[in-house]
Amino acid sequence: MSRKKYIYDFEEADWRNKRLLGGKGSSLALMTQIGLPVPPGFTITTDACRDFLKCKEEEINSIVAKLERLPKPEERDRLIKELWEILSGLELPEGLMDEVKVHVKRLEEKRGLKFGDKDKPLLVSVRSGAAVSMPGMMDTVLNLGLNDETVIGLANMTGDYRFAYDAYRRFLQLFGKIVLGIDDKLFDEKLESIKEKYGASTDVDIPFDGLKELVDEYKELIIDKIGFFPSDPWTQLEMAIKAVFRSWMNPRAIYYRIANKITPDIADCTAVNVQSMVFGNMGEDSGTGVVFSRDVANGENKLYGEFLPNAQGEDVVAGIRTPLSIDELKNRHPKLYEELYDKVKLLERHNKEVQDVEFTVERGKLYFLQTRNAKMTALARVKTAVDMAKEGILSREEAVLKVKPEHVLQLLYPRIDESSGAKPIAKGLNASPGAVSGQAVFDPDTAVMWARDGKEVILVRVETKPDDVHGFYAAKGILTSRGGMTSHAAVVARGIGKPAVVGAEALRIDYGERLFRVGDVVVREGDWITIDGNTGNVYLGKVPTIEPELIPELRELLAWADEFRRLGVKANADVPEDARIAREYGAEGIGLLRIERMFRKPERLEVLRRVILSENSDERLEAMYELSEMIKSDFKEMLEIMDGLPVTIRLIDPPLHEFLPKPEELLSEIYEAEKNGDDGRVMELRRLYKRVVALTEANPMMGHRGVRVGVTYPEIYKGLVKAMLEATAELILEGKNPILQIMVPQVAMVEELRFVKKTAIEPVRKEVEEKYGIKIPFMVGTMIETVRGALTADEIAREAEFFSFGTNDLTQATFSFSRDDAENKFLPQYLELGLLNSNPFETLDVKGVGELVKIGVERGRSTNPNLEIGICGEHGGDPASIEYFHKVGLDYVSASPFRILIARLAAAHAALKEKSN
Repeated sequence: MSRKKYIYDFEEADWRNKRLLGGKGSSLALMTQIGLPVPPGFTITTDACRDFLKCKEEEINSIVAKLERLPKPEERDRLIKELWEILSGLELPEGLMDEVKVHVKRLEEKRGLKFGDKDKPLLVSVRSGAAVSMPGMMDTVLNLGLNDETVIGLANMTGDYRFAYDAYRRFLQLFGKIVLGIDDKLFDEKLESIKEKYGASTDVDIPFDGLKELVDEYKELIIDKIGFFPSDPWTQLEMAIKAVFRSWMNPRAIYYRIANKITPDIADCTAVNVQSMVFGNMGEDSGTGVVFSRDVANGENKLYGEFLPNAQGEDVVAGIRTPLSIDELKNRHPKLYEELYDKVKLLERHNKEVQDVEFTVERGKLYFLQTRNAKMTALARVKTAVDMAKEGILSREEAVLKVKPEHVLQLLYPRIDESSGAKPIAKGLNASPGAVSGQAVFDPDTAVMWARDGKEVILVRVETKPDDVHGFYAAKGILTSRGGMTSHAAVVARGIGKPAVVGAEALRIDYGERLFRVGDVVVREGDWITIDGNTGNVYLGKVPTIEPELIPELRELLAWADEFRRLGVKANADVPEDARIAREYGAEGIGLLRIERMFRKPERLEVLRRVILSENSDERLEAMYELSEMIKSDFKEMLEIMDGLPVTIRLIDPPLHEFLPKPEELLSEIYEAEKNGDDGRVMELRRLYKRVVALTEANPMMGHRGVRVGVTYPEIYKGLVKAMLEATAELILEGKNPILQIMVPQVAMVEELRFVKKTAIEPVRKEVEEKYGIKIPFMVGTMIETVRGALTADEIAREAEFFSFGTNDLTQATFSFSRDDAENKFLPQYLELGLLNSNPFETLDVKGVGELVKIGVERGRSTNPNLEIGICGEHGGDPASIEYFHKVGLDYVSASPFRILIARLAAAHAALKEKSN
């Protein structure tokens, strides 16, 4: 039986198969096959990684599941140690190293060098690469193959002993940290000691003698911690391959996959890429860099990135030295820059995406080490999608699909209010947009603990490392004193949408004292600071922010999205400002106008209380008509703002006791009145108290509310309908085009809707039409938010002109959950234990609530084919829920004003995905 093929040379691999080759292996195969200068190498596939982990799969998955629950630091450290012990005992699949030797032999032939040879040694890098980009989350080893003999061969071969020992010390540190698990700080301490001894401000300034001494110290450290140093290059290679496979299960990679929703069906292992080394640390005509095909901060169509002369790739990504702008490469080496520009743009056109390219220059020759789709700010994502469509690289459909709903949300991040007069105390690079305030913390564990306690924090670090990633997700923003736009902090922050300022070099951070200084200013842990990822400014204290304006490219992209979507998008509103924002953001009407806030003004609340406390229907109707005059202007304003677009006004929904004082408040007032001898006041308060107690319910959300109020007190609905119809009539007479829809909530039986129409709506229609002398067009419909309402939708549809699913209450009814109690008491644990995949009040429960929606749609349209059907719960702004609503045939979704833009885009995505299937 033939053995499974685990390895492919870059020339032979199918670059389209990212799941097998990983993103990095795919990109290396692509670049090689289209003729770019790529150091030769081969990819060990994800199949090998899966087989590597398989024998301990059950134990590993058990620990990973516990880590996914974000345990406290002590428990997390114990689990990580247990996981490391399991992973350290794993062996490579049988026959893999034999296959590796065959491909190394081919590599030797291509390079004219020999692996492990003391005269002409071949050195390799061993790098990770999953099917999706996970920048900095897994491990890399460079300069592998060096030992005390091969380093001399490298020095003689290149004629540069300093370079050879610089490569050797780099290898020892990476191998010691990644493969052997030695704390990186121990290596850094020795490096700093040597720099101090030899008066070197950076590692580039360390002389040959210092590097040779550092190599000896690193080897001593490894022997002290591990007991031996593996000098045999083949042993090094086998150990490094294992380490990279293990790194798929390191905590930072696990947390990154959780935060970015990278599930096993998307990527379940990493590949390993073994590649011939090229050296950027061979002098000033050499270097390394990261370049983007467009500016990933603002989307401008120019190369954007950084490079470091006389350096290796880890130096740029780690933020150890502040790199130079890519424009400086153009000034120093114009021909090299031109070659880089042409080939990067070729990759962009080929991949139909802005590219993030790693390159090395060895003695004036350019090499490409990786290309991947760039992680950008939301601003850049939108601008580049629109620009690339206009340039013919993308179709409009492709451009719309490139922009995710979360990108739109990020464009609504606040910015600093310049009128506040706040003066920055420092400035760095604007790595990821948004202005946020938080309490300064100096390590990721503290960030997690403080965030758990409800505090808003900003993680402050000299530079971040992949091990800090759990602190990124806990923090509101990230601030570093070192690093560039392609440093770890910048890349990860952009990827997860966190505001970040990096390379704020004026900061002097003292981890021991847990503070930082900027000149005479001292900021201690817990002090409030504000960072502005739009400008790079850092401020002391909390600084006021303002909402941003929509960029022209987003308006254009959403106009394209509107052409593709079938679902309409309306807005939920409480006040006129909501309607104005909704219209500005492209809402096609108001899908839910909640009227309850209209009653909160003291004079209105007083009249409403008279309505509730009335002893008979005549008193109630008189008070209600008085209230009707008060609120008519509110309805008129809302209808006028949305002129020409439908406005769906929900009749009163909450239980009536919510508009009355609480019993305990009244008892306190009665006590005070009795103490003061105010007998008249005591009698009045006791009467009120008796009525409040009578109206108070054991389970108010399932009690006397919604349509049930309209049935028992039709006068209340009469007064509300009167205000709506009179507002509509007056606008019609003023030449406006109001489109009114009256929505009856909580209907469970068709008889309820029929009763309310007969006793409250139709009589008032006649009254108002006679008063104004015109016919008033409007629709009457209902919210489907009870289980029975959904199941009997065919009956209700005979009386309703439209349905609007109230999925908030329908979710409560389906689960028998009280939302407030669920979210405060047990829902977090359900999510943590995996009993629920998502909060059902945020993302629709398709199996339960979704099935009721589907039934309601099918049955409603079976008796009323012209029935308009929408949804006005919170799910109307959730992209995953919107996709389902598109599938089951709703006409529109209604969302909060600030999610209108998201809903428009998500609706287009749903239509385009359906079309592509």
